[in-house]
Parts: sequence; C-alpha cells; structure tokens
Amino acid sequence: MKQYEAVTKVMEQNGGFATLGYLNQEVLKVPDVEWKTKTPFASIRRIVQDERFFFKIKPGLWALKSFRENLPFDILPTQEVSRSKKEEFNHAYYQGLLVEIGNLKKYQTFIPHQDKNKDFLGKKLGDITSIKEFYRFGYDYIIHKTQTIDVSWFNPRKMPSKLFEIEHSTDIQNSLLKFVELQDFYVEFFIVADDIRRQEFENKALLTAFSPIQKRVAFLGYEEVSKWHSKTYEIISLENNLFKKRYGI
Repeated sequence: MKQYEAVTKVMEQNGGFATLGYLNQEVLKVPDVEWKTKTPFASIRRIVQDERFFFKIKPGLWALKSFRENLPFDILPTQEVSRSKKEEFNHAYYQGLLVEIGNLKKYQTFIPHQDKNKDFLGKKLGDITSIKEFYRFGYDYIIHKTQTIDVSWFNPRKMPSKLFEIEHSTDIQNSLLKFVELQDFYVEFFIVADDIRRQEFENKALLTAFSPIQKRVAFLGYEEVSKWHSKTYEIISLENNLFKKRYGI
C-alpha cells in the first residue's frame, strides 16, 4: 500500500475527515506500508496538501474531496449558516483540540456544562473531557467564575494548572478579568484567538489592572493550537513505538 493510500484509508474509516493529530496517531498503524523515511509525520503533512485528493477545512483539519458533500454539518456546512453559528462551530472545534491535548498530556480536562452537547468532529465535547464536575479548589465565588472558562486543565492534585479562553469576536478584556481573579493560584492563562487579534491582546494585557498576571498570561493563535495538537500526537506516537521496540509489546 502506498503512503497516500494509507492516509486515505484512515480518513475514510473516520468519515472522510481527520485532524492532522489523528492522522499522526493512526496512519502509521496501517499495515503493509513502506515509509522509508525518518520523518513520516512530515510525509503525512505533505500528503494531505495534495489538492488532487484532499482539502483543508480549517487549521489542523483536513478532508477527502470525494467526501465533500457528505461531511457532518458542523465540520463543513452544505448550506449558508449565520455568522453566530459559524463562530459556535469554530469555538467548539478549538475547545475540542485543547481538551484532546490536555488528555494526552495527562491533565484532567473540563469544559462548562453549557458546552457539553456541542459537536466536535462527530462527537460531543462532553464525551471527550475526563471530568464531568468542576473541582472545588477554592471559595464559591471563585469556583462560580472559573467554571465558565472555556477549557480547564487540572493537575493530579485537582488544582487548576492551565486555563484557556477562546475569543473569536468577544471582548478579550472580559476573559482577562476572569483570569485576574485567580492571581493567587499557580495557574497559566491563555487567550486563544485568530492571530489578527494578537496586538489587541498585548495592548489589553499591559493595562495596570492586569499587572498581577502579565507574566502568566499568553496569546495562542488558532494555527498555533492546531500545531500543538498535531505535535502532541506525534510525540505520543513516537513514545508508543519506542515502548513497543524496547519491551516487545
């Protein structure tokens, strides 16, 4: 089997679409494929950019051209949808990527209850988070605000470690206000948005009101999230292969 046929097979089995991270995890498991390269993940990235067979839906998400008319509505709408609906789909997509990264990195992941039934690549967001109830690590007023943050990663001691707010068009300052309430906890904060909003973030993060968290809050562009997602899967795949070679299982 040729390399592009292996990528095609994995996509077909997944409904005609896949994240690059998912491909990194599954394509190398396809039997009878000769890669003859030390950089198979680079080969996978090159293959999905072949416009004869594949097309890009959004950062990190690819699909087969032959499936274009049969993809799930939240992945590629077949009719015009409102701007708010598109934003909802994008919001859920990046929430899902961040949850999967957190799961792979052995964090406990949580999303707000109102987002649990949103669609993410053929699943519900609530089905991929590792915890269903928010850990009560502080006073009630702090918990009330924190559990509305888009994605939370908890460490093994059930304390928040990394928190992410996804801002497509809403006010970044509102998310920074949530973060500053948690200044007394050892937490990293992230604003996730289109890269065109990076300067807006930098300007607002420098306001005096946010000085307690300025060294702990960072901006992540959508492309950066998708690359983080695919690279995390690469690392996990490499670790699994090394483990199998070392222990023969």
